[in-house]
Amino acid sequence: MLNSDPTVFIVDDDDSVREALQFLIESVELNVETYSSAPQFLDAYDPDAAGCLVLDVRMPGMSGLELQENMSTRQCGLPIIIATGHADVAMCVRAFEGGAFAFLEKPINQQVLLEHVHRAIEQDQCNRTGGPPVQDVLARLEQLTAREREVMDLLLHGRSMKQIGRQLGISLPTCSKHRTRVLEKLEVDNDVQLVRRMLEWKEVSRQQS
Repeated sequence: MLNSDPTVFIVDDDDSVREALQFLIESVELNVETYSSAPQFLDAYDPDAAGCLVLDVRMPGMSGLELQENMSTRQCGLPIIIATGHADVAMCVRAFEGGAFAFLEKPINQQVLLEHVHRAIEQDQCNRTGGPPVQDVLARLEQLTAREREVMDLLLHGRSMKQIGRQLGISLPTCSKHRTRVLEKLEVDNDVQLVRRMLEWKEVSRQQS
């Protein structure tokens, strides 16, 4: 039976971060459980518990990404929001390929976190009841021109601006303008966020198919 009273699980080895996140999430009347390590969470976690997981990456012993892989192996479908102060493209890709619901960089904007938490809980409820996620995967992609889509695809493959310009036969300033428009239309600030957004949409699309 679906738990109608979901819980937000927080795993972070920093006491002050755990307390701040707990205070924030409880302020919107959601249940919260906090853990200082990945093993502590695994020992206590009940797969039947509904909600979502807010997970730090860099922790002593088992890292956040290792915990994510462990839960995937156990076929635990709890949506995971990754939070890190040391983000890079490789980490972002690994997190989303492992099924992360979202990837946020510290310091985390409180409103953004709460929005992701509510969406993750909604996703968990949909997964448990068999309903489809209520998200539009293609809306912003359809705003891109053909050239912007080419630039974006090459960015996602790790190409530099110079490499993209040479491959597409356009100048570096023109290439940079296309990149700027891609970021603006997809509402991201940099290439790491672009990767995060595209992999998130890819995962949503996969779940809807």
